[in-house]
Amino acid sequence: MPQNEHIELHRKRAGYRLDYHERKRKKEAREPHKRGKVAKSLRGIKAKLHNKERFNEKVQMKKTIKAHQEKKTKQSAEAPADEGAVPAYLLDREQQTQAKVISNMVKQKRKEKAGKWEVPIPQVRAQSEAEVFKVLKSGKSRRKGWKRMVTKVTFVGDNFTRKPPKFERFIRPMGLRMKKAHVTHPELRATFCLPIIGVKKNPSSPMYTNLGVITKGTVIEVNISELGLVTSGGKVVWGKYAQVTNNPENDGCINAVLLVNN
Repeated sequence: MPQNEHIELHRKRAGYRLDYHERKRKKEAREPHKRGKVAKSLRGIKAKLHNKERFNEKVQMKKTIKAHQEKKTKQSAEAPADEGAVPAYLLDREQQTQAKVISNMVKQKRKEKAGKWEVPIPQVRAQSEAEVFKVLKSGKSRRKGWKRMVTKVTFVGDNFTRKPPKFERFIRPMGLRMKKAHVTHPELRATFCLPIIGVKKNPSSPMYTNLGVITKGTVIEVNISELGLVTSGGKVVWGKYAQVTNNPENDGCINAVLLVNN
């Protein structure tokens, strides 16, 4: 028998303690208070890490709840022909049917997720970590080598706040941060300077995607509200994906081609 299964084996043989479920319920009820007490007492980087963890948990919980909630609306349907006589008070009544409603935004997102894109550059050379990162020595005697400086162009959001220099592992220099891209529309044959919303995918590594590193072949999301493109429902299209076609660190700018559905 494995060493860690003695409790399960004892429960199978003798069952639970009489007050087990009640104690478990009380322990779970005390948990939020304990967490709150710990959160109040934390300071500095530990508090930041704790708050970030709690924030991620809450976001995940809200997403789960939202996924389970389905809006319902009443739609009128023609009443089926009843056999025999119908009372007078039922003559004008229409039968109500419950229909699940999915908003147009959700439909659009699903289409974009499932849709196939014509990518201008289907294959790109993978960027190694040695190319993208430069090792920075730290510590009093410069012996520690856990810090990395990004040597490629990156995108950083407006609400980004740097960590304290002591705790920052990946350093993204201000000179290599870009917020706009020259995006060419393949059908209009015109180029526009558009603000970048985020980095959707860097084909070299998911870590580069999280850091916002932009290299050749990276798919970025750009704000195309300035172009005035409208959906079939009459809403202005806000964000679209585009693929980077140049090496931004060499050219000093980002050139990209807008992705259009097949």
